[in-house]
Amino acid sequence: MIKNDLSFLPLRVTRVGAGGKRSFDPADKQRLIDACLEPGASLSGLALKAGGNANQLHKWVRLREQSNAAVRGNVAQAPSAFMAVVAIDDTVPVPVSSPAAPRVSVPEPEPSRLSPRSGASARRRRSCPTA
Repeated sequence: MIKNDLSFLPLRVTRVGAGGKRSFDPADKQRLIDACLEPGASLSGLALKAGGNANQLHKWVRLREQSNAAVRGNVAQAPSAFMAVVAIDDTVPVPVSSPAAPRVSVPEPEPSRLSPRSGASARRRRSCPTA
């Protein structure tokens, strides 16, 4: 169909809007989209022959494929973002047999000369909790 039946090209403009937007003959537009869906068809080459933009033609083809998929009911569903949770009734408790972490003694910092709370009185205040 691509090489034999391109007599409808370039597309016939049926109307030009106030902003310069062109409307094309719907039958010729459908034939062009059909030609794009043929194996080995060059979408950009057909757009050049049709006198249109390759991006616009690609959009028409994409819309046609989406509408056909919706009509057939073959709309691809995105995988779910959620996972199924399975509840297990017979849980086995895990014994806590790991040894406690060894205690590390941290040396007390030397009193600072600039701090008013340095020395023995500050150490006494830290060791005696206030209620």
